[in-house]
Amino acid sequence: MSSSGKKIFRTSITIVLVLVVAGIIFFPKIKNLFSSGGQAGGPMGGPGMRGGGQQILLASGYVVVPTTMNELYKSTGSLLPDEEVELSFETSGKVVGIFFSEGTRVKKGDLLAKINDRPLQAQLLKLQAQKKLTEEREFRQRQLLDRDAISRESYDQVATELQSLEADIMLIQARIAETELRAPFDGIVGLRMISEGAFATTQTKIVRLVKISPLKIEFSVAERYAGEITPGFPITFVIDGVNKNFDAKVYAVDPKVNIDTRTITVRALYANTNEELKPGRYASVIALLSQIDNAVSIPTEAIIPEMDGEKVYIYKNGKAEQVRVTTGLRTESRIQIIEGLQFGDTLLTTAILQLRSNMPVQLDTLVTNQEIVNTAL
Repeated sequence: MSSSGKKIFRTSITIVLVLVVAGIIFFPKIKNLFSSGGQAGGPMGGPGMRGGGQQILLASGYVVVPTTMNELYKSTGSLLPDEEVELSFETSGKVVGIFFSEGTRVKKGDLLAKINDRPLQAQLLKLQAQKKLTEEREFRQRQLLDRDAISRESYDQVATELQSLEADIMLIQARIAETELRAPFDGIVGLRMISEGAFATTQTKIVRLVKISPLKIEFSVAERYAGEITPGFPITFVIDGVNKNFDAKVYAVDPKVNIDTRTITVRALYANTNEELKPGRYASVIALLSQIDNAVSIPTEAIIPEMDGEKVYIYKNGKAEQVRVTTGLRTESRIQIIEGLQFGDTLLTTAILQLRSNMPVQLDTLVTNQEIVNTAL
């Protein structure tokens, strides 16, 4: 065989091998194409063809069951002490005594601090001595008046002098009381802001007194809910870092709407019996506005809005059936159906834009579970 013949032979062998490899690769695909009889099936949810040429759609179903829908209003708030005051003296003077320990409990009326009152005490002693002499004079004058030995005018002068001394004594005693700093209510004192020996004025802060049992929770609600959240309304709040829900009750609602935020300030009371919570902390407040038991609720993605209302598709006898619905309470993921659906209906939740009435449908998944749905506003 000549060299040209050998070259032609090798070329022929190469072509045959390429055709054999190509046949091995593409034969299964060509076989499946012809064996399917021309039936074209798309991905899940896409239309296909039955033997008679009718379209069929893959979709997911949801069985409508009774649910409990809670309409919740969520807000942010702050914990406030029941009472709080920064204590100061009512008069000026040198601090001569501090009688509390920082961070301790005190009772109403406990003496916390004292400023110098020696000049006032001296005036008080002088007035008390004068009062004693005047009382004796008044006693003698009254006896003489009873025997008509003196005039009524003479007795009235002594009686008036006695009353004036008594008023002066009460005034001095009131000024002495101003030199004493006493607790106005039961609570916990904070850190003192002055030392013994310092000169204090009426503007000098001595210590902060706080009452933390109970605690107040202050938060705001939108003006549209002002009529629903009233005194006595229960709320729940949570604190960051505390794995527990706390219950409180509204005790006061601001009568005026905030012009800037269009909200109303609300305050609730929490007993805080164990004083586990401290004022000043941030709180997430949840108010249950309403609860609907045995509600018909469906996923919001199943709703198809139209100009004349809203509709859904249900699965019935292997086909899709269009149903007009009336909706109620709505959330981000759920919606209440007031009219149009019943418990046990199988709702179609996917491929809803491709659905048509009486279109054959095949369910690929079916969800059947009862839920509690919380609506956050």
